[in-house]
Amino acid sequence: MKDKNVSQQVRDVAVRCLRDEAEAILQTIPQLDETFDRAVALILQCTGKVVVTGVGKSGHIGAKIAATLASTGTPSFYLNPLDAFHGDLGMVARGDVVVALSNSGMTDELLRIIPSLKERHVSIIGISGNADSLLARHADVHILLHVAHEACPLNLAPTSSTTAQLALGDALAVALMEERHFEARDYAQFHPGGSLGRRLLTTARDVMRTEDLPTVSISMPLSEAVISVSRSRLGLVVAVVDDRVAGIITDGDVRRAMERLKHDFFNVTVGDVMTGTPKCVPEDMKISEIQHLMQKNKIHAVLVTDQQRHLIGIVDSFSCML
Repeated sequence: MKDKNVSQQVRDVAVRCLRDEAEAILQTIPQLDETFDRAVALILQCTGKVVVTGVGKSGHIGAKIAATLASTGTPSFYLNPLDAFHGDLGMVARGDVVVALSNSGMTDELLRIIPSLKERHVSIIGISGNADSLLARHADVHILLHVAHEACPLNLAPTSSTTAQLALGDALAVALMEERHFEARDYAQFHPGGSLGRRLLTTARDVMRTEDLPTVSISMPLSEAVISVSRSRLGLVVAVVDDRVAGIITDGDVRRAMERLKHDFFNVTVGDVMTGTPKCVPEDMKISEIQHLMQKNKIHAVLVTDQQRHLIGIVDSFSCML
């Protein structure tokens, strides 16, 4: 069993680290100025791709920033400066924008590719903690991101500085999303494998029940329709006239009719009790829209019909659980 004092000391170190890194992010806010605005404008005007580059820990952060940009509407990829010397620089072309990360702004491997980028007329956004660095001097836009000290107890390992870089990268991505009016539907286009993507891209046609649809005539005695409601396993039956949807009866309708009609329950027909305005949707309606419709109207199923109100299928809440 570990000594409680030792455990507390370890936890104190962790807390101090988290506080230092949180403070580093907060210190980033007052540093935001017109250079951030210019960086966003430069990326919005970009006719090519955004290439994020950096060495070491900044490179790892750069890869994440590139991934975030790419998934939120800004075509982007990460380029390792070391690989750039061996042919990968060919992936960068006129019209691209390079975002270069370096806490010192003096990283040799990064600086060595700048002349080649200039020859290609590629715009450079530099992000560093040194306003007098070579990166700051040669970048078209330089965002100063100075961190007072690292969370590392030796003030050596990139910790607070990389956290600030990561947060600034997210800030760039979010600002670009706002400027592009990027919406959830757009996000789903880049994330078709996620649950959000499935809800926004899947239609009623993809999930609706089409076999053994529970239909009854409006003249059927309600007492017989109850059996159909039970057998349907959907908790409803659809009343049709000339193969067109005329109404719907749910298990809730049946219970309310029994309470209201009592002994007369066995003397009425489906047409006397049904809801004549069931919620009908086209087969190309997105599941996300159907979920909103069901939540808004407090119902558990919708009918899928064509323009002539012929019943094509039924989508219930269980079908929408993607």
